[in-house]
Amino acid sequence: MSRIVYINGEYVPEEEARVSVFDRGFLFADGVYEVTSVLDGKLIDFAGHAARLERSLGEIEMASPVSGEELAEVFRELVRRNALTEGMVYLQITRGADRDRDFDCPVPELVPPTVLAFTQTKNVVGNPAAKTGISVITIDDLRWARRDIKTVQLLYPVLGKKMAKDQGKDDAWMVEDGVVTEGTSNNACIVREGRIITRDLSEKILHGITRKAVLAFAREAQMKVEERPFTVDEAKEADEAFITSASTFVMPVIEIDGARIGDGKPGPVATRLREIYVEESRKSAI
Repeated sequence: MSRIVYINGEYVPEEEARVSVFDRGFLFADGVYEVTSVLDGKLIDFAGHAARLERSLGEIEMASPVSGEELAEVFRELVRRNALTEGMVYLQITRGADRDRDFDCPVPELVPPTVLAFTQTKNVVGNPAAKTGISVITIDDLRWARRDIKTVQLLYPVLGKKMAKDQGKDDAWMVEDGVVTEGTSNNACIVREGRIITRDLSEKILHGITRKAVLAFAREAQMKVEERPFTVDEAKEADEAFITSASTFVMPVIEIDGARIGDGKPGPVATRLREIYVEESRKSAI
């Protein structure tokens, strides 16, 4: 059976889904997106993703075309129609399709936004990489300054992942002014002497929804958390390292630029945080 996608109020087979060649998301990356995980056929951290979507739209001066309640119903319907038990729901909202290519933003009353959502099946909980860990390289952070907006302009993260794959590694951490900002599609964390260290929130990084939940669970478990910048050298000397994201949850990092982290295996802190996140997410899923 063909996958069913949602586009501008309709549920259609993916082969029939169409977006104009003049859509501003295609021409200018003029849009935002969100990715919500699905476990046991239910949505994980949905409220956080809906709130961040609202913020991203506000930062690019777009009115939200759909309420959080409406969006939850769309997501649930997509999950139901596609019989999705584990994976993600991807949402993209652009400023719509005008009659031609023009840098000027169109009048919202005349050009409605494009709203697109679809499901992706993925083994999130049982991802084998969680047991072995992943390797990352470091690259210069050459993105624009407003990384806190979850924009669809993802060219540099794409190139960063390609650089890593070209070197036989799994992903890349981006570095600016000597300190790690974040991963190509995730937040970066290290563990030193029992302390979880991750970059503090600002316009320099995406305000990760999974990051927020994981840090909250860590504090509830009486783990120490420091939100501050850390250098590449500090990361290489850490006892553990890991990333957080909606598509990977908590994923151990065992190598940075060829340097082994700790004993080169997933550490106890990252392993426990992953277990806690999965357990608590199952309880709170909607």
